[in-house]
Amino acid sequence: MTLTRMTLRLYFGDLAFGPGKADLLENVAGEGSISAAARKMGMSYKRAWSLVEEMNAAFAEPLVDSTRGGAHGGGAHLTPAGEAVLADYRALTARLLRDGATEIDAIAARLRPDISGGK
Repeated sequence: MTLTRMTLRLYFGDLAFGPGKADLLENVAGEGSISAAARKMGMSYKRAWSLVEEMNAAFAEPLVDSTRGGAHGGGAHLTPAGEAVLADYRALTARLLRDGATEIDAIAARLRPDISGGK
C-alpha cells in the first residue's frame, strides 16, 4: 500500500513550522525573491512576507535576508540558519517516512478498501 502523503508540523510555543513554511523557504531560495516565491505557491505577497517575518522573529537568527526593490532590484535569500532549518526539516520528514514505514503500512492496512485504494 502506498502512503498518499504525510505532513509534519512542529510546534514551538507560538510558532508552528510545517510544510507550508518549509516550501516557502525552499521557493525563496530557488526564486531569489519573496514575491516570486509567493507567486509560485499561489500565495499573496502579504501572506508570504508575514510568514517570513514570523519565522525571522521566532528563530535566534533570521532565516531569510531580503533587500528592497528599486533601481537595482530587490531580492531575498536564505541565511545559513534558514538553509539549516530547511535541511533539518526535510531530513526529519524523510526519516519519519523511512523509519516509520512499518507503522504507516500497519495503519494503512486497517483502512477500508474504498479509502486505501484497494479492491
